[in-house]
Amino acid sequence: MKIEKLNKKILKCKKCKLHKTRNIPVVGEGPVDSKYMLIAQAPGRMENIEEKMFVGPSGKFLQEIFEGIDLDLKDIYKTNLLKCWIPKSKRPNLKIIESCFPYLKKEIKEVNPDYIFVLGFYPTRRVFDYFDIQIGNRQEYKDNFAKLFWKRETKLIPLPHPAAAIYNGDLKEGMKKFYKKINIVTQNCKWYELCPMRRYYEQGKLNRKWIELYCRGDWSICKRFEMEEKGKYHPDNMLPDGSIAKNF
Repeated sequence: MKIEKLNKKILKCKKCKLHKTRNIPVVGEGPVDSKYMLIAQAPGRMENIEEKMFVGPSGKFLQEIFEGIDLDLKDIYKTNLLKCWIPKSKRPNLKIIESCFPYLKKEIKEVNPDYIFVLGFYPTRRVFDYFDIQIGNRQEYKDNFAKLFWKRETKLIPLPHPAAAIYNGDLKEGMKKFYKKINIVTQNCKWYELCPMRRYYEQGKLNRKWIELYCRGDWSICKRFEMEEKGKYHPDNMLPDGSIAKNF
């Protein structure tokens, strides 16, 4: 289903009780052919009034964050798990989430992004469940901030929602550090072309997950990258996690 037709359905939606208190559903924004997709929880009070995404205080901070990592929000397809404002910003219940999720599922299929950045616990839990990835409870979710996951040709990164820093300014700098991981995972490791991992992968000896999670993913946690940067010896059959492969 094309996004335009989907949005028309969303704008008429009355599947849950939120239609009684919203102004209008806030639909996704941005280029449908983008390789990046950002999923937040729900429109805030200002988004409900202005009928656009990220126009409130947390949206402005998010814009500041992305300016700091040289990625324009205009180039990202942005949407929410829930399309309607939740009065008093209450936590969404399962019934509301499940009534709205089919819309998000269709957006994911239509956009078919290479990268999905998920902001907040509830969107992360539901989107990761869709990709058959277990994110755990709230604490386990926080422990996975800025960690790269790869499933069904898609790279997913859970990130803290900027709203948390609006209520506690002390969190701002720490939150920016999590978002900087986007700069890393969207670029290949500078050593990739010369790395033995590339050769072993092309020879069919190495599982693709190593390439996607490290060489074309989070190379900042790669042991090979660390050793290379320090000019330290490391054998060709040392894997990105530091273990030694014996079948090469």
